Amino acid sequence: HKHLYKTDSSDFCPLLQTHGNALFLILVLGLGGSFQAGFHITGLSSPSPYIQRFINSSWHDRYEEPPQPQTVTMIWSLIVSMFAVGGLLGAVSVKFISGLLGRKKAVICNSFITVLAAGFMLASKNVNSFEMIIVARFLFGYSAGLGMNTHLIYLGEISPRKTRGIVTLTSATFTSLGKVSGQMFGLTEILGREDTWNILLCVPALFSFVQIVVLPFFPETPRYLLIEKGDDKACKKALQSLWGQGDYQQEMDEMLTEQAAIEAAPPVSLLQLLRDRTVRWQLITISTIYCCNQLSGMSTVSTFSYDIFLEAGIPKKKIRYITLGLGVAEILTSLTCGLLIELTGRRPLLFGGYGVMSACWIFVTVTLNLKDSSYWVPYITVSLMVVFIMFFCGGPGGATPTLNSELFIQSNRMASLVLTGLQRWFMFAVMGLVFPFLIDALSSYLFLLFACVCMLGSLYTFFLLPETKGKTLLEISEEFKAITVCGKSFAEETRTETRL
Repeated sequence: HKHLYKTDSSDFCPLLQTHGNALFLILVLGLGGSFQAGFHITGLSSPSPYIQRFINSSWHDRYEEPPQPQTVTMIWSLIVSMFAVGGLLGAVSVKFISGLLGRKKAVICNSFITVLAAGFMLASKNVNSFEMIIVARFLFGYSAGLGMNTHLIYLGEISPRKTRGIVTLTSATFTSLGKVSGQMFGLTEILGREDTWNILLCVPALFSFVQIVVLPFFPETPRYLLIEKGDDKACKKALQSLWGQGDYQQEMDEMLTEQAAIEAAPPVSLLQLLRDRTVRWQLITISTIYCCNQLSGMSTVSTFSYDIFLEAGIPKKKIRYITLGLGVAEILTSLTCGLLIELTGRRPLLFGGYGVMSACWIFVTVTLNLKDSSYWVPYITVSLMVVFIMFFCGGPGGATPTLNSELFIQSNRMASLVLTGLQRWFMFAVMGLVFPFLIDALSSYLFLLFACVCMLGSLYTFFLLPETKGKTLLEISEEFKAITVCGKSFAEETRTETRL
């Protein structure tokens, strides 16, 4: 296995041919990492009517009067949005915690937080407290925000350069698997019942417990051992444990070379990136695309699918099976997007995807207003939702992750990841808090707002985003510098400031 990573075969071969423990570790990390976030995004949809009834009964038992409908909506919104608030804080703290504890201990510590959250969730029903559900959702969110990032760091640091792309891609796979699992476990035949909804929301904690038990038997990440600890023997031993026997001197030399390159051009802070006029268009572009993704309606379809299909007129007994079908469509489209992205380029997937998504929401608004005209109209709404998901996952959802590495140089990349992470969780929190009120106030016309956001994304990416496929960072940067609005560009302003 000395030359395991020098093979000319596909990237999958080193993974499948290894005699080490890497595949098992990737599975353990995935189930305790991004799987959790995916599960909690969709897992709340199925038990939503039971939780709202629980809020009602809990309030009535405590105050001996039924709560106002607005009160129930507010508490329900808090339960939904606290997950994103926790995720935001978890994402912010990842650098500090993973640096303080090391990668392995950070992951184990994060799993303990998930188990603690499950304890609050299970106890909430017995003590008749909706406040405990809010606390549990916050802790689940913090664990998801911290866990997704530590998962990615761990994957990147256990894999040699040859296999790093395919290994880190497993993070997205486990997120999709988590989403489908949340929908599957929410079926009435499994845990989607009034007497088991609190157990349903604790399912991911079982995998966290497995991670707590199993992960201590795996080594710390080789890169952390070599770069942070300066222990080359432990690094070599870790590589052999994960990938099989071998010398691995070349891999260790590559780690040191990468570190030297990072030290030569140290990562900039978020504030430094925001002040840098040379990347202003790149920042506006990545921020606009991430905002359009979060406000396109995709996150609300995942979290509030039960309410949306109830509004559409679908019978209650069929809703959970339809949401499971949406999850399967999402996974299949995500897998095919990898083939399309290099064939068509990023730009057509973005402006084309947003355009079709906007049209879908307009037609959904029409079908929701005609739902009582015939029994088959609600199923047209479902079909439009499937098309929407396919074009999101095969378009903006699949193309956006590649943009970060293509728009920013290495020293700017970490700060841009922090920015987009903050945006993603913040927007998710806002949508979780506001959506239940919006659907009550605007009913079917709410989806026209999503249509407008998607149209904005389509127009922006069509007129302003340069194609990045097959281009160097320098070529892409020059195209952004050439963008002018009202005859002016940020590059010209920078030159003016330099002359002054």
